[in-house]
Amino acid sequence: MRTAKIIGVVAEDRRFDLEDGAGQDAINRNSQYSYGVCRLKTDAEIDGVGITFALGTGTNLICAAIQEMSAGLIGREINELMQEFGKVFTALSDNFPYRWMGPHKGIVHLAVASITNACFDLWAKTKGVPLWKLLIDLKPEEIVSLLDFRYVEDLLTKNEALGILRAAEEGKAGRMKVLETGYDAYDTSVGWFNYSDEKVADNARRSLDQGFRYVKLKVGSPDPAVDIRRAALLRDVIGGRAEFMVDCNQQWTLHQALDIIRELNRGKPFFVEEPTDPDDVLAHQTLVRVFPETRIALGEHVPNKVVFKNYLQAGAVGINQVDATRVGGISEFILISLMSKKCRVPVAPHAGDMGQIHQHMVLFNHISLNHPHLFMEYIPHLRKYFRFPIMVENAKFITPQNPGSSCDFID
Repeated sequence: MRTAKIIGVVAEDRRFDLEDGAGQDAINRNSQYSYGVCRLKTDAEIDGVGITFALGTGTNLICAAIQEMSAGLIGREINELMQEFGKVFTALSDNFPYRWMGPHKGIVHLAVASITNACFDLWAKTKGVPLWKLLIDLKPEEIVSLLDFRYVEDLLTKNEALGILRAAEEGKAGRMKVLETGYDAYDTSVGWFNYSDEKVADNARRSLDQGFRYVKLKVGSPDPAVDIRRAALLRDVIGGRAEFMVDCNQQWTLHQALDIIRELNRGKPFFVEEPTDPDDVLAHQTLVRVFPETRIALGEHVPNKVVFKNYLQAGAVGINQVDATRVGGISEFILISLMSKKCRVPVAPHAGDMGQIHQHMVLFNHISLNHPHLFMEYIPHLRKYFRFPIMVENAKFITPQNPGSSCDFID
C-alpha cells in the first residue's frame, strides 16, 4: 500500500459531441455528453479521478462547485481519510452555504459525487487494485464506516446494515465466479428517440447477433401511437430471443402513463423506465399498484438517499437504477444499495457512459451484498476517451483489472 497526501484539486470540464443523433431521448435533444471531473493531485505521483455526468451546458458550474467544496481535503492522506469516510461525506454534503443550494441535490450534490468518486479512485490506486477488489475485500464494519446513515435510519440502521453484510458473507465465494463469467449487459443504443423504424430494427438484429438478451427503446413521443407502434415493431424483430425495455425519460404525466403503459404491456416490456416526474413518489406508487405485472424502473434522476428511501418505503419502484454520479457518489450508492437489499428490490444502475464506475459497483453489489445478478446498461459512445474503457464481449462486461475506478481519461 502506498501513502498519498492530497496536495491540490483540479476541476475539469470535459465535453464530447456524439455522432448520428446518439444520446437523444424524449426530453434531452442535444447530442453532447460531458463530465465534471474532480482530479485529486497528490505527493505520490498518482491522481484520484472522479466523475459526475452532465449534458454539456452547465458543466462549468459543477466544476466551480467541485473546486470550492473540495478545499477541505487538501493536506489529508487518503488512507487515513477513508477510515471514516462517512464523517467526511457528512462534512462535504452539509457544508452549510452549499447545502442551502440543495440540500443534497442539483449542482452541489453532483460536485459531491465527483469529489467522493475521486477519493474512492485514489484509495484503490494506493492499494494497486481495481475498485471492485477494494470494496469486496472490506470487512462489514469497514463498509459501514464509509456511510452516512442520517435521515434513513427509520428504514435502515447501522446494525441492520452490518447484519445484511454479515449475512451476505455466506455464499460470497461462490458469487465470485461472476468475475470470470462477466456481468450481463443490455443494449440501450438500439432505439434512441430520433432513430427511424428501420434503424431500430437493424440495430436490434445486430444486438441479437452480438448475443444481447435485453435491448431498450426510447419512448415519449407527442403521439403515443408512435411509441406503441415502435414497441410492437421491436417485439416483432426480437420475438422470444430477447426482452425489451422502454424508457420514457420522465415525459408522461401520470394520466398519460396509465393509458400508454396499458397499451405497451401488450408487448410485455421487461420494465418501463422513468415513466413520469422523478420526484413524484406517489405517482409511481400508483403505477405499481395499477400494473403489478409491470416492473417500474427509476433512479437516473433521483438525487439522494432520502428520496430513494421514500420510494422503497412506498413500494413505488420495481428496479432501482441508482447512479453513483447523480447521488453523492460511491458512498451514497452503497447505502442506497443496502436499503434496496433490505426491501428486496434489485439494483441495475443507470450506467450509460457512467458505466466506467458502475461496472465495479455491480460486482460489489452481487458479491458483497448478494444482490441478484441482473444486468447493467451498456452505452459505448464515449469509451474511446478513457484510458481503460469498458470491455464487453458476447454481451458480457469483462471484469476490469487496472487499479482504480476506470475513470482516467486519455489526455
